[in-house]
Amino acid sequence: MNTKIKRSFSFRITLTITLFSIFILLFLYLFQKLYLNYFYEVRKVEKVEAIANKIDTVDDLNTFFEEISGENDVCIMYVTPLKTLLYNKDMKGCMLKSPKTQIQILMDKMYNGEDNTAFYKINNPLYNVKSFLFGMRYNGDYIFINSQLESMDETNRILQKQVVYLLIVVIFLSIIIAYFVSHSITKPIFEITKKAKKMGSGDLSVVFEPSNISEIDELSETLNYAKNEMVKIDDYRRDLMANVGHDLKTPLTLIKSYAEMVRDITYKDDEKRNAHLKVIINETDRLNELVCDIIELSKLEASAEELNIEKFDLIKEVKGIIDNFEILELTENYNFIFTGPNEAFVKADKKKINQVIYNLIGNAVNYTGDDATVYVNITKIKTGYQVEVIDTGKGIDDETIKHVWDRYYKTEKKHKRNKVGTGLGLSIVREILEAHNFKYGVKSTKGKGTNFYFIAKK
Repeated sequence: MNTKIKRSFSFRITLTITLFSIFILLFLYLFQKLYLNYFYEVRKVEKVEAIANKIDTVDDLNTFFEEISGENDVCIMYVTPLKTLLYNKDMKGCMLKSPKTQIQILMDKMYNGEDNTAFYKINNPLYNVKSFLFGMRYNGDYIFINSQLESMDETNRILQKQVVYLLIVVIFLSIIIAYFVSHSITKPIFEITKKAKKMGSGDLSVVFEPSNISEIDELSETLNYAKNEMVKIDDYRRDLMANVGHDLKTPLTLIKSYAEMVRDITYKDDEKRNAHLKVIINETDRLNELVCDIIELSKLEASAEELNIEKFDLIKEVKGIIDNFEILELTENYNFIFTGPNEAFVKADKKKINQVIYNLIGNAVNYTGDDATVYVNITKIKTGYQVEVIDTGKGIDDETIKHVWDRYYKTEKKHKRNKVGTGLGLSIVREILEAHNFKYGVKSTKGKGTNFYFIAKK
């Protein structure tokens, strides 16, 4: 069985900072150990070159050589046809004061050669250390600069001992720093975790407080948003239960009442019995319609049905749907006004688009004004055809219009029985149009009605 050991965030931070500190310290030590001699030599050469570069700008060479040789720990020999001057000859390891060694050979090369400058690295046998000689011609004279390269072995040994102590100090400091860093990060995380568990158990009163860490603040904002959405969904769920319960209870009550009436009173009167049975059938159909809408919405939200895309004439379908509402024109004086081209071929699932149009018209029937007029307009645009269903009702305010597509939302908390539909129509419309990737929306002006629209692609 493969078990993975879990480590706390604090442990990981402490381990990371400690290992990183140790790595940096060891890296610096190894870098110095390997390259200390190199950089030391480079620095020494740069000093000698800096002295040589200044010679042309100096008026009094004697004073300059006396000062510069002591400051830079070098010895200098100034050779003219008349005299030879030696500066800082008491410097430890100065080889210019003993010209009987290999130094004389190198100096002779300078005298006899044609080069204006020369650089030689030699070994000082007296101290068994490296030394170098720099020579240059100057107005017919010669200047020699000698500098000894101290051995860095002792320095490296000192560094090695220091690393051990520094390593102990670094580990100790790393643990302390890691503790405070991890504590400052994990404390708000623990608070968020504790509140998230409360929220998960149903306590939606929790508030996720901000911290001084932007990523954690973003998480808090996200959880606060999720909590607010859960509160809304909980409210919508209660509204849905009340609305659906009302829609179920009313027809069931009528069915029971009229069934009892037929059984006990009108079973011998053909006319009344048939009228009562018709009410029972109509209410049963309404119940069936409500159940079908709930099932349809569930399927759409779960993407359980695939779209059957085909090319069809939108004008023909819209006119057919309007004809289905003719009963309202005859019985309740509704007026359906249609405008559009002679034909409008689009690519979509014909059955579901018909359902969209039917639901939008049914919604307009429920909320249109006293003139009982519903407008259906189809307009050709660049990307397809824009379908508009417009009522002349009271309109929807800005706060409410943001929620008209929500599956649990009702524009009025006090539920009213619809003339057409079940109250789930707009949710079904939204799911179908989003499945088609059709643009849709709603525009409304208080007191002037509402315009629901969508754009069907060619």
